[in-house]
Formats: sequence, C-alpha cells, structure tokens
Amino acid sequence: MSGKEMKQTSDELFILDGKPSLGQTVPLALQHIVAMIVGCVTPAIIVAGVAGLSEQDSIILIQAALVMSAISTLLQLFPFKFGKFRIGSGLPVIMGISFAYVPTMQAIAGSFDIATILGAQIVGGIIAIIVGIFIKQIRKFFPPLITGTVVFAIGLSLYPTAINYMAGGVSSPSYGSWQNWTVAFITLIIVTALNHFGKGIFKLASILIGVIAGYIVAMMFGMVDFSSVASASWFQFPSPLHFGIKFEASSCVAIGVLFAINSIQAIGDFSATTTGGLDRMPTDEELNGGILAYGCSNIFCALFGGLPTATYSQNVGIVGSTKVVAKRVFRTAAIVLLIAGLVPKFSSVLTTIPYCVLGGATVSVFASIAMTGVKLITAEPMTYRSTSIVGLAIALGMGITQANAALATFPAWVTTIFGKSPVVVATITAVILNLILPKEKENKN
Repeated sequence: MSGKEMKQTSDELFILDGKPSLGQTVPLALQHIVAMIVGCVTPAIIVAGVAGLSEQDSIILIQAALVMSAISTLLQLFPFKFGKFRIGSGLPVIMGISFAYVPTMQAIAGSFDIATILGAQIVGGIIAIIVGIFIKQIRKFFPPLITGTVVFAIGLSLYPTAINYMAGGVSSPSYGSWQNWTVAFITLIIVTALNHFGKGIFKLASILIGVIAGYIVAMMFGMVDFSSVASASWFQFPSPLHFGIKFEASSCVAIGVLFAINSIQAIGDFSATTTGGLDRMPTDEELNGGILAYGCSNIFCALFGGLPTATYSQNVGIVGSTKVVAKRVFRTAAIVLLIAGLVPKFSSVLTTIPYCVLGGATVSVFASIAMTGVKLITAEPMTYRSTSIVGLAIALGMGITQANAALATFPAWVTTIFGKSPVVVATITAVILNLILPKEKENKN
C-alpha cells in the first residue's frame, strides 16, 4: 500500500461512516473492549452473588450481559425509524451493564429475585422512552447539580460492596483473611499505578491488567476453582425468560427513578462523544434517538436476562482522546462482545474470579464514580443553596439506608423503595429541594 493510500485509510478512522482497513479496525475495537469488559460483567457477578444463583445461572447472567451489551451497542450505532421516531443515536458509543443500578439491584435481589429486577427494568425502559420523547421538557428538572448528586450517591453506596469484596465476600468462610486482603491490595496497587504512570493501552487496560495479575496471585493461594469451566458448553444462545419476569411495585419505582436519571445522564455521554470526536454538539434527533434506544434495548435485554445497560463513559473518553469515530470500529467491538457472550466457557471463566480480585479492581472504579459526581456538582459555584441541596440529599440518602431499623415500622414497600439504596432518597430529595428553594438567595450569600 502506498503512502497516499495509507493516509486515506487513516483518515477513514475519523469519519463517522468511514471504512478503515481491517488491520486498523481490529486493534482499536479491542481497545474499546479491554476498557469496558470488566465493568460490563462485574455487576452481573455482584447481583448473582446477592441473589444466591447457582454456577450455571451465574454463567447465564454473565452471558446475557455480554450479548445484550453488544446488541444495545449495535442499536445505537445503526438507528432505524419507527413511525415518526428514530430509535438509536447513530453515534460511536459503547453500551454495557451499568454500575449505577447495582445498589438498588442488590437490594431487590436480596429481598426478591432476579425476575423482579428484570420486571422493574421493563418499567424503567418504558420510563426512559417517555423521557426520550419529552426530553426538552424534562431536562430542566435535572441540571448538573442534581445529576451530580445522584452520581455521587451511587459512588458512595458502592463503597461497602468493594470493601466486602476485598475482604473475600461476606458469605465466604475466609472473609477478612490476610490472603484476601493481600490479593486485593496487589490488584489495587497495579490498577492505580497503571492509571497514573501507564501510557497508551496499559493505561486504558489498567483494570483488566490488574484483574489478570490479581487472578494469578489468587491462583497461587489456591483461591481459583475451575470445575465450573470444565462442565460449561462451548456455544449457547441466551435463553429468553430464563429467570422469568415479575412486577413488584416498590422495585419498579426504585429502578424507574434511576432510569429517569440515567436517561438524562446519557445526554452528557452523547455530548462528550460528539464534542470530543466530531467537534460539535449532538442534534436533538441524535439525543432523542439515543434515549429511545436506551429504553427499547433495556426492555429487550430484560426478556433475555440482561441487566440494565447504559453508555460507557470510559469508552467516551477513548473517543475524546483518539478522535476515532468510525462506526466500523465500534461495530467490530460489538461483534466480538457478541461472540464472547455466545461462548459459555468464556463466561464460566469469569465466574472463577475471586471476590478479593474484583474488590481490588473495582474500588477505584467506584471512587471514580463518586468523584465524577463531585465534578458535576462543582461545575457551578457552590452557593449556600447548592450545598444545602447536596448536603441534605446525601445525608438523608446515606443516613436512612445505613440506619437499618429506621423504617422498621413502615410497610415493606416503603423499605424497598427508600430504605435499601440511598440513590432513590437522594434523587427525590435533590429534585424537590431544587424546585422549592428560592434561587434569589444565591445572590445574597
């Protein structure tokens, strides 16, 4: 290939409908997969553990996470018309299972089961569709101060999960052992070191490399059991309605609130993608289509056991740093994810990762989520009004959920909505305070 032809091929990477060569497409697609694969499967592993699923069902949940993330990504990349609505943003984004729902899913899995999560997810998908249709009218209720408060609450609420995992998992006989903490800190140190001192693929793949290193150390301690891998099949389609679908009112409310918030939050990721990779803001059609696809894909995912998905910010960050926006790269990444999800052997290997390794790898992720919330909150001057909103929302959200018996005399549905995850209380409190507290006071302090 001549120098001119090579340059033309390279230029194709920076065009939305460009056609870069296979040699350029595959490494860039793998870069996106490496950045998101651990984050994609970890929520499924966490929820499977809380729900007490068998090894086989855990594999199915992880398999669904990969397959449904791939399908959701393809839907965003290649939109279609449904009546007067466009379903899909047409933007270069990667969709994956979201940590934002983990605290609430843990609460529902502990009190009910996976089927109840999936039923609530269908309701959440419907809410996301409504948000997508009326995005202009609804968006004003969720300024950065409110979405930042919600993201901050999500990050804080995930910390106990990370620490319990670092200690080996609450249900483990070796919980709190020095071996668990050793493996967890080795994993954490590697992830942190690569994040701050690594470059290129080593920085992007810091979590994956940390997990692999921690996994090897855990094997040396005899913590890894491969028996489930031997019995897993090589190829299997996700089974529709394997876990069933159940609708429970309080669970639907709790998940529905998060879907409304994450629909608004997705605007930030779509905007970051277009400004970082295309040097423009997203159009109304792209935003509407993206959020409608978010709702529709989550309804579809629920039918096949896929937990709630969302746009992946780390992949948005890759777009901003590389400027590569060719859909072919993202389509290739989605196809690789799809193939990986159709191989239960691969999913079963992921179930053998010890909790201490996952804890060491994800504690920095959860810290990053919380700090993202802080960045959103502090995007505007911190006035007395804004600090009151954030402070009261976080205080009530975290306080009520940490005081275990605080809602003991209330009906069970009240506890499910408000007492299990701080995110719902923090969200409702922040929205209400933002509506009723007079803005004029900002100028007086």
